[in-house]
Amino acid sequence: MNMKEKAQIMDSEEVGRGLIRVAHQILERNRGGGDVILVGIRRRGAPLARRIADIIKEIEGAGPPVGILDITLYRDDLQLVAKQPVVGKTEMPGSIEGKVVVLVDDVLFTGRTVRAAMDEIMDFGRPKAIQLAVLIDRGHRELPIRADYVGKNVPTSAREIISVLVKEEDGEDKVTVEEIME
Repeated sequence: MNMKEKAQIMDSEEVGRGLIRVAHQILERNRGGGDVILVGIRRRGAPLARRIADIIKEIEGAGPPVGILDITLYRDDLQLVAKQPVVGKTEMPGSIEGKVVVLVDDVLFTGRTVRAAMDEIMDFGRPKAIQLAVLIDRGHRELPIRADYVGKNVPTSAREIISVLVKEEDGEDKVTVEEIME
């Protein structure tokens, strides 16, 4: 599949502002961060969750615990992805019982990744609530899932892909729209 960059929709500063907005919304909705646990979906959701926790720490004086979720074995398309999938480590920062778990991911698209993440979270216990924070919501849902916190809504066509780059994984922060070329 050939891809062509169509447009840059967020630069490093805009990514930072989107994460600050999400952090403030999380604090406002949950009346502080006391019962909140941030859980980033591996790969790019994990560094975004850590950054949101750092922003909350700057605001509140204490940051919420941060976990990392690898949903590989919970995917409904596992057979299509790879014969020998590479499974990363899931790291939970403690008990989720009675806590508000905020799942953090880079892009919300069909909703299937979030469904897989919720399935895995429930294997760790019964949280008070599960909320969803994403940097980009691009639409095209296949499941009845919506984000509670969104850095930016980006309407896309089915022929477009959103690429999120983060410093921790890619050396820079930016979000682009790429077009699938035939």
